[in-house]
Amino acid sequence: GLSRSLGKEVGRKGSTAQLVTVAEGMESHIASSLRFLLSAKSAYISGQVLKVANTAAEHPGSLDWQRPLAGKTALVTGASRGIGAAIATVLSRDGAQVLGVDVAPMESELRSTMESIGGTSLVADITAEDTPQRLSELFAAQGGVDIVVHNAGVTRDKTLANMTEDQWQMVLNINLTAAQRITDELLASGALNDGGSIVGVSSMNGIAGQRGQTNYAASKAGVIGYVDYMTADDALRQRGITVNAVAPGFIETAMTAAIPFMTRQFGRRLNSLSQGGLPVDVAEAIAYFANPASRAVQGNVMRVCGQALIGA
Repeated sequence: GLSRSLGKEVGRKGSTAQLVTVAEGMESHIASSLRFLLSAKSAYISGQVLKVANTAAEHPGSLDWQRPLAGKTALVTGASRGIGAAIATVLSRDGAQVLGVDVAPMESELRSTMESIGGTSLVADITAEDTPQRLSELFAAQGGVDIVVHNAGVTRDKTLANMTEDQWQMVLNINLTAAQRITDELLASGALNDGGSIVGVSSMNGIAGQRGQTNYAASKAGVIGYVDYMTADDALRQRGITVNAVAPGFIETAMTAAIPFMTRQFGRRLNSLSQGGLPVDVAEAIAYFANPASRAVQGNVMRVCGQALIGA
C-alpha cells in the first residue's frame, strides 16, 4: 500500500516507486532487481511488488552487466514487429543469440528484424501440431535454449453473446495453449537448459478484464495462472528454471495507433505517469527476468503499465 500510494503521488513528476520482497537468506540475489528498478529500463513500471524467492538458485558470480546474456540462446515468438521485435532487439543487445518465430504473412518483416540483430528466422504457425517438436529438435542440435519468451498473440474482439466458437478458440490456442505445448516439449526433450528462463506475455486486460475481450482476457489471465502453476513445479525449481510474466498496459504500437484519437488519449492518461509506454519498456522487463543474476526472481507478474489506475 505504501509503495503503490507513493507511486501515485510522485508519478506526475515522472518518478516511480516499487517494492522488492526478499526471502530470508536470498539477500545476495537482489543486485539485478535493484539495477533494473533504479535505472531508466524500468521507466514505465511503477507500484509493483517483485519477489526474490527462496530457491535453489546459485549466485551467478561475476557478470558482465553490459552483456549479461552473452552465450545464451533465446526464442521469441511473434517476433516480426512491435513488442516482439523490441524483445528480440533488447535480448540481442544484451548478448543473446535470438531465434524469432512468426507466421508466413509476417515473413518479410520477421527476416528484416532478425537480420538487423544477427538473429535467425523461423516461419512457423505456433499452433501447428509439429511446431513444438520442430523447435525442440532445432535447439537440441545447437546446445539447447536458455530463454523462452511466449509473446505471440492475437485479438478477435466481440462481446461474448456475439462471439463465434472459432473466434474464442483461435485466441486461446495462440495466446495460451501454444505456449504451454511448446514449453512442455522443450522441457520433456531437455532442450530447455538448466538455469533457463520462461517468460509469458500477459496483459492488463487479463487482470482487469475488458468489455468485448472475454476470449483475450481469458487467455491472458491463463498466462498468469500458468506462471503460478509452473512456479510450484519442484522439478523446475531443482533445475533453476524461472517462470515469470509481464502484463503490458497501454503500449504505443501500430495496433494502438489505429485506435480512435480520444480513446488513445484516455489510454495514455489513465495511469500514474500519464503517458503511454513503448515496446522497449516491455522488452527491458523481459530482459531483466532473463538475466542470469535474476535466478531467484521467480513467480512474478510484472505490470508494465505506468501504474494503471484501473484494475488490480
